Amino acid sequence: HEKLLILDAGAQYAKVIDRKVRELMVESIIKPLSTPAHEIKAAGYKAIIISGGPQSVFGSEAPKYDPKLFDIGVPILGICYGMQLINHVFGGTVETKGTREDGQFDIDVDSKSLLFKDFKEKSTVLLTHGDSVTKVASGFKQIAKSPSGICAAIEDEKRNIYGVQFHPEVDLSLDGMAMLKNFLVQIAHFKCDFTPASREEEAIKEIRQQVGNNDVLVLVSGGVDSAVCAALLKKAIGKERIYAIHVDHGFMRMDESKTVVQALGSIGLDIKVLSVSKTFLKATTKVDGKETPPLEECIRPEWKRKIIGDTFMVVSEEAIRGFKLDINNVLLAQGTLRPDLIESASTVVSSNAQVIKTHHNDTQLVRQLRDKGRIIEPLKDYHKDEVRELGKSLGLPEKLVWRHPFPGPGLAIRILCANKPFDITEQEVKKTAAELEKYNKDGIYATLLPTRSVGVQGDARSYKQLVALTSEKAPKWSTLFKLAKEIPKKVHNCNRVVYVFGKPIKQSYLTSITETYLNKETSDQLREADDIVTQLLVENKLVKKVAQLPVILFPCDFGVKGGRGIAIRTFITNDFMTGIPATPDKDIPEAVLNEMNETILKKVKGISRVCYDLTSKPPATTEWE
Repeated sequence: HEKLLILDAGAQYAKVIDRKVRELMVESIIKPLSTPAHEIKAAGYKAIIISGGPQSVFGSEAPKYDPKLFDIGVPILGICYGMQLINHVFGGTVETKGTREDGQFDIDVDSKSLLFKDFKEKSTVLLTHGDSVTKVASGFKQIAKSPSGICAAIEDEKRNIYGVQFHPEVDLSLDGMAMLKNFLVQIAHFKCDFTPASREEEAIKEIRQQVGNNDVLVLVSGGVDSAVCAALLKKAIGKERIYAIHVDHGFMRMDESKTVVQALGSIGLDIKVLSVSKTFLKATTKVDGKETPPLEECIRPEWKRKIIGDTFMVVSEEAIRGFKLDINNVLLAQGTLRPDLIESASTVVSSNAQVIKTHHNDTQLVRQLRDKGRIIEPLKDYHKDEVRELGKSLGLPEKLVWRHPFPGPGLAIRILCANKPFDITEQEVKKTAAELEKYNKDGIYATLLPTRSVGVQGDARSYKQLVALTSEKAPKWSTLFKLAKEIPKKVHNCNRVVYVFGKPIKQSYLTSITETYLNKETSDQLREADDIVTQLLVENKLVKKVAQLPVILFPCDFGVKGGRGIAIRTFITNDFMTGIPATPDKDIPEAVLNEMNETILKKVKGISRVCYDLTSKPPATTEWE
C-alpha cells in the first residue's frame, strides 16, 4: 500500500488525524516530528501531514525537526503548528498576536485552490491558536482567512506544500473530511485502496507468520476486542490450536457469557467457560498482610477489586493447567488496539513503545509469556470502530460487536456496598447540607445523599458524597448542568451531582440506606436495570452516540424501606481521559431517558428512584467506584 506519514508535533489530535486518514482508505504511520529526512525518504512515503502541537515555532520548547524534510519532494500538509512551521521555515513571519482564536468560526476559503476544490465561499472550522502567520512566506499565497482577518491557510502550488490554521480532522470542522480527501486524492494522488478487506488479509498473513506452529491462548472477557481477536485468529490458523477461556464471575451483564460463547461458537470456535460465581463470592485475599473479609461481605471498593483480580488469577491458572500447554510452544493473544500503542508511542518517552494491556487475568503463565515476549496482538493496527467493522465481517453478531467497554470486575464495581449511611460526622452532614441550601431556587432543590462515590479532584482520587437535584417542573437541563459544575467547586464534601427523576425531594439531606453487599439479589437487580438501559440504547440507535454507559446500583433508599437507587451515567469522550455526560435532547432524546426511568421502576423489584448523572470527568470519574 501507498503510505502517508503523520509527523507528530505533540498534538492531542495526531490519533484523530490517523483515524480520519484511514477512514479515507489510506494507510498512515505516525512518527515524531524529529524523524530524519533520509529515513522518511528511504521509507517511500507518498505524502506527509505535520500535526498541530502546543508549542510556539520560536519557543525554546519547540519540537526538533529536520529542515531537509521540505526537500524530499512529496506533497506536505501542515496543520496548525505544522502550518506555522512551514511558513517560518520558508521565511515568513509568525507572531503571538493579542487575539487568540479558539472555537468554531466561519472562514473565507479560495475554492480555486485544489485543497478547497468544490467548497463554498465559507467553511465552518475549529480554530485553536495563539500564534498567527502575519507575513506569508515567499512562494506561498493565502488561500483562507478567519473572521478577524487572520491568515487561515496557505499554499505553494508548485512545491505542493499546504498549511491550514484549523483542525480538519475534528468533527467541529464541518468540511474537514472533504479537505483531507482533496489533499490525499487531488494533490497527493493516493489510490485509496487500504480497504477493510485488504487489511483483514494482511492481518491474517501476519498472524500466520508470527504464530508458525505454536498454540495460542486467548482470554475472552465478554467485550468486543477479545472476541474479535479470537475470531480473527480462528480465521487465520483454524480452531485446533486456539485455547480460549472465559471466566464468568457472576458479575457479567445480562446473557453476556452466553452471547460471547454463542457468537464464537457460531463461527466454529469453542470456549471453555468457567462458571465460578460462588467461588468469587466466598473468596478473600490479603491486603497489606491482612486477610480481607469474603467478597460477599466486603464494602471497600479497592478490596473488592483486589479480591476479584486475585481470584481471577487462581481460577484461570487452574483452567490453563488443565490444557497442559508447553510454555515454549504457546503465544498469548491480546486485544490491544492501535490507540493504546499510539498513546505510548507518541509520547517522548518511547517512540517505539509496545503497550501491553495489564488485565485482571494476569496469571503466572500469562506473566511468563509476557516476560518472554511471546505475545501476539492481531488488532494492533485497528481503531475501536474498525474493530467493530472487522467483527461484523468475521460473522460476529451486531449485539456483541456494539457492546460498550466494560470493566474487568464487571457489575461488582457498579454495586456500591454500604452498611451505614454517611462516612462523615453528623456535624459535617449538617454543615454540607446548609451549604447546599443556597442552590434551592426556581423550583430546584439540592439534597445531600447518604452515598459516596469516587472522583478526581486536583489530580488525586477523592471519595466524597453525592448531591441530588430535583425539580418541581420538567427539568431545565442547562440549569442543572450549570449547578453540577458549580456545586463540586464550592461544596467541598461533594464530587458528583445527579438529577433524580420524579417528585421533588425538599429535605436538605437524607439519612436512610438499605444495607448493600455483593450477592445474587443485588447482582440480579443491577443486571436487569442495565439490560433495560442497554436495550433502549440499541433500539433507539444511540450506541454510537455514547462512548460508555455505566448503570449503578446504590444503597440510598429515598425513604422507601428496603429500596435502592439506580443511576444512569452517560459518558461522551474521544480519549476516555476526560468526558462529559450526554445532554438530553441534544445527544440523547429526553423521551428515551424517561422511558428508561419508567421501565426500571416498573420492572426491577426494589428500586425506589432513578437518577441521571450530570457530572463531567473531572471532578467525577466515569465509574462510581
